[in-house]
Amino acid sequence: MARNTTSENHISVIIPVYNEMAGINATIAHVLETAGDQAVEIIVADGGPENATLAVLEDPAVVKVASRPGRGTQMNAGAALASGRILLFLHADTRLPDGWSTDVGQVLQQDVRAGAFSLSIDSSRVALGVVALFANLRTRWERVPYGDQAHFFEARFFHELGGYADIPIMEDVELFKRIRKQGDNILLLSKKVQTSPRRWETEGVFRRTVANWWLRIRYGFGASPAHLVAGYRPHGENRK
Repeated sequence: MARNTTSENHISVIIPVYNEMAGINATIAHVLETAGDQAVEIIVADGGPENATLAVLEDPAVVKVASRPGRGTQMNAGAALASGRILLFLHADTRLPDGWSTDVGQVLQQDVRAGAFSLSIDSSRVALGVVALFANLRTRWERVPYGDQAHFFEARFFHELGGYADIPIMEDVELFKRIRKQGDNILLLSKKVQTSPRRWETEGVFRRTVANWWLRIRYGFGASPAHLVAGYRPHGENRK
């Protein structure tokens, strides 16, 4: 597990968390196990009550960031401390594919400054396979990947963009729409991340899928993220 981050020739993996105490150490271990020989810096940005996720971190090399809640806010806070040439933003319930660091590094040596992976859902349910299929078709058509597809950027480019918008939801969509509008290339890798089915299992596949579509439609027609956020909370977030 490469942890040499004495130069900028490494990748900073930024993980925003909110009440992810049960699984965060497994996520970190998986990032390192699948990175190959690539040097990796891991940053955990906690927006939860009393920063409880930071308190359970076992790896002393992990950079701990206490942040205001909000995924975009947390990711920006982590990026502000990152020292890598490449930034990759990973949801705590998502697993990267083997060799991910090589894929990302090769992509960003081309005429590409931002990208994401394709999506799979860690479930044998046919319905969730269909959800992932349509998510990938939508992403390839729009060139606007969601956050659970593990966004990655040249660090300099990310900071030039000003990072994610400080909004409570749709920060992933907003950023990639900005990138697309200014004409920069966005590459969607065929390799797939694997995300947890926990939201669909908790809320119901049909209900969660329709709710996601409805949120996106409303956002596309100009609804404020502040109004939309009541219909969506990241796993573990039950704030009023």
